[in-house]
Amino acid sequence: MPPTAASAATAAAAALPSPSQRRVPAAKSVWLNPNLPPPQSAAELQQRQHEDRTIDVSALVSALSVSRTLADLAAALAPHRPVSARLLGALLSRLSDPRRGVALLDLLAPDLPAPALLIPYNLLLRSACRAGDLRLASGLLLEMRDRGVAPDAFSYSTLLAALTRAGHLDHALTFLPLMEDDAVAPDLILFSNLIHLALRGGDAPKALALFSRLRGAGIRPDLKAYNAAVAAYCKSDLLRDAKRLLLHDMPADGVAPDAESYSPILAALARRGRHLAAVSLFSHMRAVARVKPDLSVFNIVLNAYGQLDLAREADRLFWNMRRAGVAPSVVTYNTMLRVYGDAGLFGEAVHLFDLMRSASDGTGGAGSSVKPNVVTYNTMIAIYGKSLEDEKAGSLVQDMQANGVQPNAITYSTILSIWVKAGKLDRAAKLFEKLREAGTEIDPVLYQTMVVAYERAGLVSQAKRLLHDLKEPEGIPKETAIRILASAGRVEEAAWLFRRAANAGEIKDSSVHRAMMDLFAKNRRHRNVVEVFDEMRKLGQLPDSEMIATTMNACGKLKEFDKAAALYQAMREEGCVFSDRVHFQMISLLGAQKDFKALETLVGELSHDPSIDKRELYLVAAGIYERADKFDKASQIISQIRSSNGFDVRKFR
Repeated sequence: MPPTAASAATAAAAALPSPSQRRVPAAKSVWLNPNLPPPQSAAELQQRQHEDRTIDVSALVSALSVSRTLADLAAALAPHRPVSARLLGALLSRLSDPRRGVALLDLLAPDLPAPALLIPYNLLLRSACRAGDLRLASGLLLEMRDRGVAPDAFSYSTLLAALTRAGHLDHALTFLPLMEDDAVAPDLILFSNLIHLALRGGDAPKALALFSRLRGAGIRPDLKAYNAAVAAYCKSDLLRDAKRLLLHDMPADGVAPDAESYSPILAALARRGRHLAAVSLFSHMRAVARVKPDLSVFNIVLNAYGQLDLAREADRLFWNMRRAGVAPSVVTYNTMLRVYGDAGLFGEAVHLFDLMRSASDGTGGAGSSVKPNVVTYNTMIAIYGKSLEDEKAGSLVQDMQANGVQPNAITYSTILSIWVKAGKLDRAAKLFEKLREAGTEIDPVLYQTMVVAYERAGLVSQAKRLLHDLKEPEGIPKETAIRILASAGRVEEAAWLFRRAANAGEIKDSSVHRAMMDLFAKNRRHRNVVEVFDEMRKLGQLPDSEMIATTMNACGKLKEFDKAAALYQAMREEGCVFSDRVHFQMISLLGAQKDFKALETLVGELSHDPSIDKRELYLVAAGIYERADKFDKASQIISQIRSSNGFDVRKFR
């Protein structure tokens, strides 16, 4: 009669050696690792600890430090074999060379069971990270897993913190799935470091994906994490989500915002031209939240006042900054110069500029603490151009050089523009050629200024020559040349240069891909939009919300609805934070495909998303039904919107 599973398990258990057995029978040696030492009794363990204390660790470390071969290491350690985990940890913590420590661990690992190797490996990880040998540190963590040593939170935190400090974000992110496999939860500090690194590297979508992952892990963000998320939302033009974090989520979590929390939103509002909203938020910040503005906030609001033609309010706020405990910087002075210039207050601008120049001359004065920089001079040159004083603008270039401030590309672009407007095209052309011959940095604005100037003057051949030079750029990065051509609307030239640079692997900046996608989209070259997007994804770059919307629209124009749906789903799974436009784009594509069942399902999902504008969502859905001649559905949605602020999508199913 064959043995049952229970009887077989009982027999196997009985056959196992007891902890007191010193030797394993040959027939059972296959069950155990022959390299592991036999279990130690309490007396033996106490004896081993006593022996560890009697070892001169300093002398042993010195002997290990001068050893050159594995045989030398083995000879130095022979009197102390088998070593204890305590002794191995003491040696690894004192060895300065992490690679010598790896050799030591490889030699002594057979003396210890796998669980006892965790601390030695962590010590080696820390040593390798401190030495900047991140490849070795990464290899050590992978070796731990291969050896059956489960890395803990210290292992991952040490490695990922070192990788983030060194700027290797993508490499650091590859370890997050391994953390999940090892049931090690990333902590708040680790997530904050990763989010800040992504933000510092200009990868706002990745920062938002990490923030979503942080909250999904049940970790409550602190002020640092919230501020990073607000900044990432603003960089992605997701202002409503940024405001929701600032005005709702942070108070709900008991996190008090500071000036750094408000600054990105104020800057984003200013970039969008919503200066009145920026001033309103500034008032809320001071009067309701009782948050003291910092220098960056003052600079943003001063600019907003200027854009709203409230130069006197800006002037009052500027001169009251010191009373609020914030000293104006050169950026503040430059902002006020621009405000005065835009308001036509040329006298005030010249007066403030003279105060700044008094600091440069060492003559003192009210503005003596702030010296003019190249932006200051550029602003004043532009002001002289507005007042039609092109000769003063030209002389100011010589003045700035005399004061040790070197002109930059913007300086020359401004001068060229002033001379072109003044009808001095020959003078501008000579300066431009002189700059090219001198090897001066040529920025997109400088090139575009001359291209436009030549075209307006009817000098088409000169304009074409400049554009041809951009196709074969010498001394100009190809990425810069592509952006210049794209900004000028030169589709063929930009496309030719982009393909050439992409094939050579010279396109690293995602802004180049965005410029090309926008250019192709404006010219209805939808296939090229999709190709550029695919090229960017091959490089491992995470697109922002607008790029995803542009690509989905191109897929819709090409009738590639399945590809658009796959892209939408893949980006959601990767943690991309979408603007409403992306969701509405997907709904429109489903409507164009006549897939009303999928449309209703998606609208039902989005109706529970607090970041979605529900009214706009239902209006988009109603418009789709109306275009599909489903007037009853459309009418039902509109009626529900009018009758109630809330709306249940299930009512029109």
